[in-house]
Amino acid sequence: MRAKLITPGMTLFALVLSACQIAPPAPPPTAMSNPILSSPSSQPTRAPAADVFAANARLGRGVNLGNALEAPREGEWGVTLEENDFRLIAEAGFDSIRLPTRWSAHTADDAPYAIDPAFFARVDWAIDQALSRGLNVVLNIHHYDELFKDPSGQEARFLAIWRQIAERYADRPDTLYFEVANEPHDISASRWNALQAKAIGVIRESNPTRWLIVTPVDWSSHRRLQDLALPADDQRLIVTFHYYLPFEFTHQGAEWVAGTDKWVGRKWTANTSERQSVLFDLDRAAKWGKDNTRPIYLGEFGAYSKADMDSRALWTAFVARQAEQRGISWAYWEFRAGFGVYDYTARQWREPLLKALLP
Repeated sequence: MRAKLITPGMTLFALVLSACQIAPPAPPPTAMSNPILSSPSSQPTRAPAADVFAANARLGRGVNLGNALEAPREGEWGVTLEENDFRLIAEAGFDSIRLPTRWSAHTADDAPYAIDPAFFARVDWAIDQALSRGLNVVLNIHHYDELFKDPSGQEARFLAIWRQIAERYADRPDTLYFEVANEPHDISASRWNALQAKAIGVIRESNPTRWLIVTPVDWSSHRRLQDLALPADDQRLIVTFHYYLPFEFTHQGAEWVAGTDKWVGRKWTANTSERQSVLFDLDRAAKWGKDNTRPIYLGEFGAYSKADMDSRALWTAFVARQAEQRGISWAYWEFRAGFGVYDYTARQWREPLLKALLP
């Protein structure tokens, strides 16, 4: 998710991505088979491949409830979740929500790293609001930047957070999905693969059949899928990536990214070059999924409100339809903040965006 403070390192990385996007696409690299890790779980989670692809298909068309539980404290970023949010999303026809959650801001710094009971209760409420309306829920760990800066120092806390989450929701239906972490960055692929595998193992202790969503490094980049290593005997994993390209279009005027004012006014017109760039990227993700028999979930994509609405709607519709054609489920970023499909002040949907997502 991009509606947050972004470090200079992230800005540089995003700009590099954008520059690569504008350049003529190179031929796709030779597919690498998924590196094999020994299973971290004492309970094998083999299942027919069709099952996990069906689970991914159930996520379908979703929306992120951004800027709420992912803020340092709910409300600090202008969004406090309400029951009406879930009603609107369900009645509009979305299949799922993604619930970005900053657990690290509500967890003790010292062992046993207890999560604040009041915050747990708030997450309970949000999950219940969604599930009771027939919405699938993706619950993640969001904005755990300390983990990526100091993986060795934060590993025990990270795993303790997941152990508590997994045990608390072990009896929830399989329409609740767990996502290991949002946008790992500034961490090597090998270090992240090992850490993610440990988290999977912790979750499997209490949730042997839970659908889990896993991610590559570099802000969940599709370009790093080839470096993702997953437990070979766990067939209940869905792989996610995020997509905000071209960055100069999707993040023009974004106040949290330095230098973006100069991009204001950039349009996306669906010309041949623009479409080919998107298709190349989505094809790359889809091919990796096919080669590795792993379903793909586009967990975030969106264009900031400083872009003109016609371009935003055109880009959003194109990405969504092309993802669907490739069997990629998705969740738009986001519901009612700076990228929002819903105008909370006017209490109405932004119809061009809603129609782009749900034609």
